[in-house]
Amino acid sequence: MNFTNTINTIVNNPSIHAKWLNTLSFMENAGARKISASEDKENVNLIILKHAAEEHRHAYYLKKQIAKLGENLCPNYQNQYLISPASSKYYLAVLDVLVCKYLKKQLGLTGSKLKFTAYLLVTYAIEVRADELYPIYQSALDNAGSKVTVKSIILEEEGHLEEMLAQLKEFSLDWETHAAIALKFENQLFNEWTMALDKEILIN
Repeated sequence: MNFTNTINTIVNNPSIHAKWLNTLSFMENAGARKISASEDKENVNLIILKHAAEEHRHAYYLKKQIAKLGENLCPNYQNQYLISPASSKYYLAVLDVLVCKYLKKQLGLTGSKLKFTAYLLVTYAIEVRADELYPIYQSALDNAGSKVTVKSIILEEEGHLEEMLAQLKEFSLDWETHAAIALKFENQLFNEWTMALDKEILIN
């Protein structure tokens, strides 16, 4: 099924919907942790701190939304409380590995420079995806008359994408070439992830 149909199916099944929210919360939290891990010990700017803080807040906000679907649902990030736990848990990590390998090979980057540049490209690719995913999800929520909402996240993710674009333009005049590679990697992983989501939804 296409992604819009997948989301509609998720939203209309409360138990699966709770796992979906928990999975998104996990992925936002993983993103925040990845941002913090990429930080230099001294050269940390305001945008990086803001971005990490907002990703953590998104994880918390999504987790709280689960209570609107029922009591005592998805208390933690253990596999039984996630949709497609394997692909969901490794999504960001695999993207980071692929981008790092590309940067090492093409630009010869190492150390803190590699970590920071990978952060820029990986986060950019994820923000492009978030700008597509969350509005589709919100539309499904509206159509279902759900109490759950992600409107505040949509606004902040739009701001994140603008910030990442500004940092990428500072990083390299050829940033679009590198960004296109990151988007290609992410799209491949996204397609694999949505296939895994569909399989699990059909089983349930």
